[in-house]
Amino acid sequence: MTASIRKMDSPFPTQAILNHPITPILPITPNSPLRRFSPFSRLRLFGPSGRFCRLSPLRPLSPISRSLHRLALASAFFAGLALFLLATPIAQAQSTTSTPSTTSTQSTDPDAPVPVPEPSPLALQYHHSNNYIWLFFQFWGIFLPGIFVFTGLSAKVRDFAQRLGRRWFFVVGIYCVLVLSLQFIVMLPFAYYIGFVRQHAYGLSNQTLFKWASDYVISLGVSCVGGFLLLWIPYGLGKLSPRRWWLYTALLAAPFICFQMLIWPVWIDPLYNSFGAMKDKQLESDILALAQRAGIEGGRVYEVKKSVDTKAVNAYVTGFGATKRIVLWDTAIQKLTRDELLVVMAHEMGHYVLGHVVKMICFSTVLLFFFLYLVHRLGEYLVAHFGRRLKFQQLSDVASLPLIVMLAAALSLVFEPAALAYSRFIEHEADQFGVEITRSNRAAATAFVKIQQENLGVPRHGLLYTIWRSSHPSIGDRIDFFNGYKPWKTGAALRYEHLFKPVKPLDQRTGDGNP
Repeated sequence: MTASIRKMDSPFPTQAILNHPITPILPITPNSPLRRFSPFSRLRLFGPSGRFCRLSPLRPLSPISRSLHRLALASAFFAGLALFLLATPIAQAQSTTSTPSTTSTQSTDPDAPVPVPEPSPLALQYHHSNNYIWLFFQFWGIFLPGIFVFTGLSAKVRDFAQRLGRRWFFVVGIYCVLVLSLQFIVMLPFAYYIGFVRQHAYGLSNQTLFKWASDYVISLGVSCVGGFLLLWIPYGLGKLSPRRWWLYTALLAAPFICFQMLIWPVWIDPLYNSFGAMKDKQLESDILALAQRAGIEGGRVYEVKKSVDTKAVNAYVTGFGATKRIVLWDTAIQKLTRDELLVVMAHEMGHYVLGHVVKMICFSTVLLFFFLYLVHRLGEYLVAHFGRRLKFQQLSDVASLPLIVMLAAALSLVFEPAALAYSRFIEHEADQFGVEITRSNRAAATAFVKIQQENLGVPRHGLLYTIWRSSHPSIGDRIDFFNGYKPWKTGAALRYEHLFKPVKPLDQRTGDGNP
């Protein structure tokens, strides 16, 4: 399954330098005129002739401008540090040639086990640098909203939104748009590096700069529209019930997720890529027959043109109710055989047949109850102790949004392992369903060998990676499972055989495969 909706007078060590930018040159006494000037005021030290002139401020900056300066300087510092540390792997990637794995998947014996391929040096390098990026963003997801709220900048943006919107609903929406726009600017260098430069350096991307930039801007637009229309709901609940807002918000999460899954394939996905009917009609017919045997009636198969973005391969089932559909990347169609595509599709169909969508929504809602409760308690504590610095006195104030995001980013490190463990469990169930309905063990194994090689994957994960990052079983574990799971060879009962349906003739199928 797949998913894209993170103190303080001295927020960072260089704050003392910012407060006294010329201390090493001119000593500052209690009566010094420098005490009366903003550290960000422009100062004239020398006249046109080069002679020393009396210090005089040209235009002191406003409090919101000072906060923006501090945020910009801190962001620039950490962005530069991150890009510097990650530049070495990029340079190495550009000088490393990815060599195909020597593991052979060709055999005349259909029951011969498929060996787990060794990762290429480039894949290992890509994997390790991914871990560094993940670690950095765990820190960044806490630091950025933290400095935004504890410097008082969030409250100043709220005040500005109040002057523009006046009515509470518009104030919340305008504040959300302003904050997302600031985040867009701050995150731009990271997004460009990770989503464009790095992907091209490792040979995984086909995107043009214009396509990458347009996708990034579209993401901002979708976030702004969604935030403007929906953020008022939890904050409205916070105003109506300051002590129970977290409970009501968690209860509303399940219907909201269902609504999002309903509209996303129809309204949002087509903004990024072109979806259409499958060009290979025989393959389409085979997939629809498999869907019918899995008990999925009225299925539609779409081919999405992902080759304009990436060289990686993928396939998935998406949508909810009337919008459910099977989606194949054109890169997968190009690189996988028919049997490999069918077993990958069978895996994705298993998620629907086994009720994984509903189960994941219920599981996530239960986790969300505890998650939002802790956010509520910790948020109330911080507001009670730092309200004067934060410049708001309750969580129902929209200026608290960065504080809630900061707490959510920190708490996700506690809750994420449980969510990922459940995800791995249902992915394994889908693997079992897929191989039982197709009995194509070798095709399943060779498909994942190709996925590892095309996506620069590694077959085995360490314990920490598995706990905090892995939503699927490792490729090596999945290949081992496909090699060994063949209960029909011994006459043992299949776990999901009772769910399989007989296949109707082609002219009686309800799905036509057309968008």
